Amino acid sequence: MGQFQRIFSNRAPNAFRVRVRSDSKQMTAIDAKASVRPISIRVICEIILMSLIIIGVQPTRAQESSNIAKQAQNPIARLISVPFENDFNPQTGINKEDSYVLEIKPVVPLTLSKDWNLITRTIVPVIQVPDLAPGVNGTTGLGDVSLSLFLSPAKAGRIIWGVGPIVSFPTATEDILGTKKLSVGPTVVALRSQGHWLYGALVYNLFSVAGPSGRKDVNQMLMQPFVNYNLRHGWYLTSSPIITADWEKQRAERWVVPVGGGVGKIVHFEKLPVNIYTQFFRNAEYPDGTTHWSARFQMQFLFPKKG
Repeated sequence: MGQFQRIFSNRAPNAFRVRVRSDSKQMTAIDAKASVRPISIRVICEIILMSLIIIGVQPTRAQESSNIAKQAQNPIARLISVPFENDFNPQTGINKEDSYVLEIKPVVPLTLSKDWNLITRTIVPVIQVPDLAPGVNGTTGLGDVSLSLFLSPAKAGRIIWGVGPIVSFPTATEDILGTKKLSVGPTVVALRSQGHWLYGALVYNLFSVAGPSGRKDVNQMLMQPFVNYNLRHGWYLTSSPIITADWEKQRAERWVVPVGGGVGKIVHFEKLPVNIYTQFFRNAEYPDGTTHWSARFQMQFLFPKKG
């Protein structure tokens, strides 16, 4: 979701303004024109998910599932994980068509010393967007790849934390899918695990440092608070909305603020633990031309350390 909002923020015309949801204010409907689109990312993910379900889910111990769930919910846990996150954004652009963002987000922890770990978090977005504005045609391709490096204490205290830089590379295959700017900034994550609860937040802010002068400068924040309540047998309740702000825009056009949550479960495909969840969000504030609600489906493959 954050990737799509960054795209729209950088490519949509200024005539679009932030819209606060109100029953008394309705947007003028625009007839959707007929067009042929590539097979959607959502369809691909559904095929993969159904294939894995057909393979079969193996039972696992309740305590093991609970421990793995908490590791999966920790962005800087000491385990390798490969999440495939699919964000579905209906009724976007001038023709009220659907958009999809598939983010592949491998997390790899590295041991620097007995006191410190380095956690690398890469985000590779594959994006499908409809026509966003007159003259801004829809397309499908790779977006801007980002890399976060978190320095984190090896021995966790009551508060687990990590801090470091984030770099966004101008790797987008189409102008509409990225900023065309090399951007850097600080990122920090902090969380606490207490009983059934695991909660915290991840924040970063990107500033453009190089790129074409004709493209808009980047000064964008992303904040993702997360709250998880772990139940028995690997089930859990979760809420992790992605809040974004474009500081280059006027206050009335700046924010995207979703509210919502969902449910998840740790399952096993053969011996491989997999974290699966789904969440639904209603946007309390969002730019015109973007969706007022969204859905997120994630499948996260987990590789816990043995012993």
